[in-house]
Order: sequence, then C-alpha cells, then structure tokens
Amino acid sequence: MVFLSILALVIITLFPFASAFDATPIQDLCVADRGASSVIVNGVPCKDISLIEADDFVFHGLHEPGNTDNPFGASLTTASVDSVSGLNTLGMALARLDFKPAGFIPPHVHPRATEIIIVLEGSMEVGFVTSYPEYKHFGPKVLEKGDTFVIPVGLLHYQRQVGTQNTSAISVVNSQNPGIVAITNELFAASPHIDGSYLSTVLSVDQEIIENIQLNYPSTRIV
Repeated sequence: MVFLSILALVIITLFPFASAFDATPIQDLCVADRGASSVIVNGVPCKDISLIEADDFVFHGLHEPGNTDNPFGASLTTASVDSVSGLNTLGMALARLDFKPAGFIPPHVHPRATEIIIVLEGSMEVGFVTSYPEYKHFGPKVLEKGDTFVIPVGLLHYQRQVGTQNTSAISVVNSQNPGIVAITNELFAASPHIDGSYLSTVLSVDQEIIENIQLNYPSTRIV
C-alpha cells in the first residue's frame, strides 16, 4: 500500500508537466497499434477506438524487484508505451530501478525528458552535470527512503547504490520516448568501435587500455 501511495504521488506530481516536451494529444485516446505500421512519427499509430480495452492501460508487476544479476548490479523494469499501449501520445513513462549493494547505472542523458526519482527502499547516490561552459556537478547527493531528486532534461546524470542493503526507486520521465544516451556505451561499445587511437588521445590514456575496454566491455545493457 505504501508503494502504491508513493507511486501515485509521483505520477500526480509530474503529470501536469507531461506535455512539456511531447506534443499535446488532440484526441482522448490513441492506444498504440504496433501492427498498423512500421513507420513511427512522434508516437505509434492508434488502435481503432472500438477495439480499445481497459487492459490497454494496465501494467502488472511493478512491485516486484528486478533481476540485478548482471555486471552493473542493477535493473530497470519499465512501464512505457512498449508495455502499456494506452500511454501512447500521453507524454510520460516510468520505471522501477533496483540495485544490489554497489550496483550502478552508467552515466547517461535523456535528450527529450526531465526525470524525477523517488527512493522506495535503501539508499542511492545521484548527481547531474550541466552543459558547456560551466560543467557544474550537482552531486553527489545521497538519497534515502522517501527522498526525491529531479534531473533536468538533457543533462548527464548517474545513479548508484550506497549502503549495505538492496535499493529500489521509481523513475518518471515526461516523455513517451525520453531517449537514452549512455556515455560509456557510446564510447566503448559502439559498432563498429570508435578508433582506439582517437579515444586514447581524447582521454589521455594508453591505446592498449582503450582497446582492452572495448574488447571486454559488458554485452549486457540496462541503458
């Protein structure tokens, strides 16, 4: 009950701002019909309104911890238009974040959304960095159960677990498709690889180190 109350509060708080970046719908409902077309322009084609059901607006299982048995020690369980077709064109999505001790999500950017995080259990460290020319770091900030943190649209940010117990949190974004640009994935897991000699110069480390990271970078993706 506490979990549901906190989740409802987050959604109600953010919902008035959900259309700040996504286009405002011009009809009541546009439930996603993924079989209609492979072409997507600012949303998914709408299902015939006569075929819409209450189940199109339901997601089950957000109370269940995700699987953190991976190199990052973290998981994301997402409730987005991919899993809740009724979210189509409504300008929001959310996810449950789970961390085991020392788990983390690599530094990343959401180019199309502001994010708000609320901690359900445990503790986590968060922070974000502003853009050129200041590059000001707002963090690290340790959040405890019940704490909330806002990450402005388009800014580099990170999350990691601190403490000795598992941590869970809810993340809500004000975009149907916020986008995820994971910095380490972009640098070391691009296909084909970015030239190692170039990254060696940019990062001021030996090329051998760069190529070793590229070779051994985890194939698992959580962002």
